[in-house]
Amino acid sequence: MQKIMAEDVEPLKARFQTGLLTWNKKHNKRIMPWKGEKNPYRIWLSEIILQQTRVEQGLKYYESFILTFPSVEELANAPSQKVFKLWEGLGYYSRCKNLITSARYISEKLGGKFPEDYETILSLKGIGTYTASAIASFAFNLPYAVLDGNVFRVLSRIFDNETPIDTLEGKKFFSSLAQSILPHKKSAVYNQAIMDFGATICKTQPDCAICFFQTDCRAFLQKKQFLLPVKSKRLIVRNRWFNYALFRQGSYYAIRERATKDIWQGLFEFHLVETQKKPTKKQLHLQFEQEFNLGHSEYKFTVTPFSCSQRLTHQLIHFQIYVADIESLYPFQNFRWVAKEELKTYPFPKTLQQFIKDELC
Repeated sequence: MQKIMAEDVEPLKARFQTGLLTWNKKHNKRIMPWKGEKNPYRIWLSEIILQQTRVEQGLKYYESFILTFPSVEELANAPSQKVFKLWEGLGYYSRCKNLITSARYISEKLGGKFPEDYETILSLKGIGTYTASAIASFAFNLPYAVLDGNVFRVLSRIFDNETPIDTLEGKKFFSSLAQSILPHKKSAVYNQAIMDFGATICKTQPDCAICFFQTDCRAFLQKKQFLLPVKSKRLIVRNRWFNYALFRQGSYYAIRERATKDIWQGLFEFHLVETQKKPTKKQLHLQFEQEFNLGHSEYKFTVTPFSCSQRLTHQLIHFQIYVADIESLYPFQNFRWVAKEELKTYPFPKTLQQFIKDELC
């Protein structure tokens, strides 16, 4: 890990703080409903929604949540299914589950009052150091530096530091560095400014020509800005085949809630057979008949034209969906029979939601 001594930080610290805050006043044109927000509940919502979500996509979800659940108490008292339905399409459903858990904790244990100190905020389910720092800083102007991908990128370039940001060492190093250059009395405006600067100027493909810090940025002076920040790990993507059988009897469909500790826990789906490679229709026939003790004459198996793939961070999910028309409302264990018009009220993973919209409704 590269080390940066105090004598390396101090010459750049004051110039960067002053330059960044001046730039923020003159050139920052990002208009977002949560910019300058002081309500900790709204800040929390925006940060959770924007984790691994583009601003353009997250904005409509943020507005829907604020409209439907204006306070943490109303979120806490809402049925989980309603919250998941509103979250539908955002992905990373563990974030939504943690949001519900923490809202209910605040309501039941803290009297509905959002905590105002960093340690209590950090103790909430689903809140890490970045989100806790953002809430503490933006809502209460507490002196905690935020450290998101934008800030990692800015700091690694300004100080020309090659410590990998995806390692424990890197996270500790840049966290300490970010905290050391934070102006404690202006933490809220400074944190927002450095994040916005990283998102609009010091991007993955930086606009160095219009950067106010060009003459002091050590990476730029060494022509290394495109090489930073450094990551050490190569992303390994796991392929999974999700073969769904949608059992149908007239206008009723069999669905179940995903209860296993896996992706999309708490959402609904059809009957799933997961395989390591694409199976044949005959193989799936045998699987369904053995699992449910169905005779070949008791159902009609139809291959739908719907097949696609969905990329998650570490996984590539390949979908095949079959429709199996059966003679009666077979009592499948852990399934519920739902009328066609009710399907839209249940939260489904994005791809199944699209299938229902395009093929069934």
